Amino acid sequence: MKFTELDLSPQVLRGIEQTGFTELTPVQQESIPLALQGKDVAAQAQTGTGKTAAFLISLFSKLLSSKRETSSNPRALVMAPTRELVVQICEDAKSLGQFTGLKVQPIFGGMDYEKQRQALKDGVDVIVATPGRLIDYYKQRVFSMHRVESLVIDEADRMFDMGFIKDLRYILRNLPPFDKRQTMLFSATLSPQVMELAYEFMDLAEKVQIEPEQVTAEGIDQILYHVSRREKFALLLGLLKLEKEVERVLLFVNTKAEAERLDALLNANNVPCGVLSGDVPQKKRMRLLERFRDGSLTHLVATDVASRGIHVDNVTHVVNYDLPQDREDYVHRIGRTARAGAKGRAISFADEEMVYVLDEIESYLGSKIPSMMPIDEEFCFDYKRAHVKRKKPSVDNKSGKPPGSKRRPPRRRTRGGGAASGKKPVAEKPKTT
Repeated sequence: MKFTELDLSPQVLRGIEQTGFTELTPVQQESIPLALQGKDVAAQAQTGTGKTAAFLISLFSKLLSSKRETSSNPRALVMAPTRELVVQICEDAKSLGQFTGLKVQPIFGGMDYEKQRQALKDGVDVIVATPGRLIDYYKQRVFSMHRVESLVIDEADRMFDMGFIKDLRYILRNLPPFDKRQTMLFSATLSPQVMELAYEFMDLAEKVQIEPEQVTAEGIDQILYHVSRREKFALLLGLLKLEKEVERVLLFVNTKAEAERLDALLNANNVPCGVLSGDVPQKKRMRLLERFRDGSLTHLVATDVASRGIHVDNVTHVVNYDLPQDREDYVHRIGRTARAGAKGRAISFADEEMVYVLDEIESYLGSKIPSMMPIDEEFCFDYKRAHVKRKKPSVDNKSGKPPGSKRRPPRRRTRGGGAASGKKPVAEKPKTT
């Protein structure tokens, strides 16, 4: 089905054409017509299936049809669990909505507080936000939610995983009633928790499930290597040299310490690399992602905090350097490649510490991941070692000690050098009469 067959405004169609979209993906074909009819939609779809375009196209069409003016109070909210996902949604909105005249504003922590506050006061049609910062501005009466006519909850299952459900419920309770607004919910899994949320805050949502038997996106060539932990880097380095058409590589690990170690090893062996984890400041995270997008940085090591927030075209390879502990994270990780019909390769390492999660992952996928034992030619043991530079604790200027360290209480002197001085008391001489 083509986008021109839908009842879309000329402004939206022009944005779709400029973005390069012609054919609808399955999730778009199922959800957009329902949304255009004004129905609430609860859709199960994994990353890389075109779900972002599905809700943005529906959202823009509704807002243009209502023809209400822009003000400091938004007409639509898009809620997302991570800052990276907020940024990506806004970039897609900028492309698809470039001819609509609608003002889209990202709101999330880690960026200039007053600048975002002023942007809301200057007028906005659509807010794309993580829950925390949005609630902060709302409680300060920077904006009101009484004009909201459309709500989108993206990656609802991740909202539960990351502990945002309490904040999300607060926002939902302060919106107009569900029969006065349209709600679209997208999730990788329509778990009982997610559906309970839909029943409570949505108006008889139409349920959309796209090929539930196929959990991963098409076009991903998966391969798993059984390798010992101490030989993993030698295998990684060897495979990176042997792999063809390597454009952008995303490598996933389970801990921040392992991310720093892998980053140091790759850079020491002439593989330009950066680290994306929860501890990286937001401005640096955005710079790293921009370099990754423009190709000046070809390898990026990430923890799962970023696995659902990265939407970069032409990620040719995803490497599970550590198998994820959560089976669903495997799907979200490898979904970073083979997006929108492209091809990609997912390479996973199963070492002696993480191989126990393999059965659960394969059970969730509904099939075995093709696996093999690596051959000698795939290893590169001739590599430079690297030492991770640990950050020194900051020093208090006055005390010369790390902040938070307790000062020793001053010694108290007692008459005769009592117990407080650490000396034995001297017995007094008897007075002579």
